[in-house]
Amino acid sequence: MSQFPQAVSFRSNAAGALNDSSLRAAMRHATTTFGKKRVDAIGNNPFEEWREKASEIRTDVLNNLDEYVEMFSQNATRAGAVVHRAKDSVNACEIVASLLKDHRAYKVVKSKSMITEEIHLNAYLEKNGVKVVETDLGEYIIQIAGETPSHIIVPAIHKSRQQVGRLFCDKLGCSYSEDPESLTKTARTILREEFLSAPAAISGSNFAIAETGSISLFTNEGNGRMVTTLPPLHIAVTAIEKILPKVSDLALFMRLLPRSATGQVLTSYFSLITGSRKEGESTGSRHFHIILLDNGRSEILRGDCKDILKCIRCGACMNVCPVYGMIGGHAYDSTYPGPMGVILSSVLNGLDRAHPLLDASTLCGACADVCPVKVPLPKLINRLREIKVERGLSPELETIGMAGFGVAAKYHELFELGQRAASYVWPLLSLVDKQTIDRLPKPASKSLKRRVL
Repeated sequence: MSQFPQAVSFRSNAAGALNDSSLRAAMRHATTTFGKKRVDAIGNNPFEEWREKASEIRTDVLNNLDEYVEMFSQNATRAGAVVHRAKDSVNACEIVASLLKDHRAYKVVKSKSMITEEIHLNAYLEKNGVKVVETDLGEYIIQIAGETPSHIIVPAIHKSRQQVGRLFCDKLGCSYSEDPESLTKTARTILREEFLSAPAAISGSNFAIAETGSISLFTNEGNGRMVTTLPPLHIAVTAIEKILPKVSDLALFMRLLPRSATGQVLTSYFSLITGSRKEGESTGSRHFHIILLDNGRSEILRGDCKDILKCIRCGACMNVCPVYGMIGGHAYDSTYPGPMGVILSSVLNGLDRAHPLLDASTLCGACADVCPVKVPLPKLINRLREIKVERGLSPELETIGMAGFGVAAKYHELFELGQRAASYVWPLLSLVDKQTIDRLPKPASKSLKRRVL
């Protein structure tokens, strides 16, 4: 697990995001669009039945993870892949760098992969003299912008087409255009040469199939197949919890994942990769390596937040989250934003660093309602908040205030007195911290009880 010296500055990050009108407009448009498309894609399908079945499968995997990981490793090896086990991010990066060195590969093309973002693989490889080229359009945009993904499915969700046009003009030397088709053609022309000349490729995996040792990729751009078939060396990095027991299980997740992620009935491309290129085959990598990454998952399985490992990284919880929808992903200062990110960041990076992210939830429950594998996200966030308090990580003023509220809430006379006093005290509090107080709703001059009576 990663160790960080200081806590995330979430509140100041969020305040900055709220003052960015371009960001808020982009986020509002994207999340609204995804929400509408998701509703249309679900239609009259038995979505709740699918969710229940998917949840059962994912729970079975977590309850028997060691057995499924071993089964996957054996079957992947039989199919011609080389399987590596990585304990943590450093170990995984070292394995990738070693493989590239052995194959004398100093340039790699990458398909979009959040697990490689988690372990900061790009920075590690570039530090070791390897040129890394992201080939997913969204990832390519943020790579040349020098940024990190703002969403786990749509990395450049926070950027408008005008911003992308100016970025391409500045960084790529092309004429300014804000037409999406023109911008895509520009990126395609540049990336085609990278595909054809790269000696190695890196991808993630949406699911790893224990029964066959296969990995599966859901993509909406042809880059995924270019990455996994053209270069002679293909390295797939996947977290151990991404396993599904059988190939037949994929049918269910092929219905759930696209609908939940982007509101599509099916993704444009689905790839199932089993082993390296066989005799007589014309495509596929000649050398296929799979890195199974733990990076704290085994420890999470033994804790209170085990269910977060059921997550299939669809991003649906982000698209409905009122907090994420206002501030975007960069305010979280973490690989994983949104409701699932609050939990994953806390258990992967430790509460010492991530505990401010626990404020990034209203506990409205919308995230749990849309989760395709029924991860109890509000329940897990609430449990982490309890642990935060138990460990004394809350700000002192907040602790004192909540303790005072707890006392007042026990005695209705004291509580009512506080309600009456609030309208008079509020202006004084505004003098202490006007920026914070002015964003909060003002106390009513009369409580509901007093109005009724």
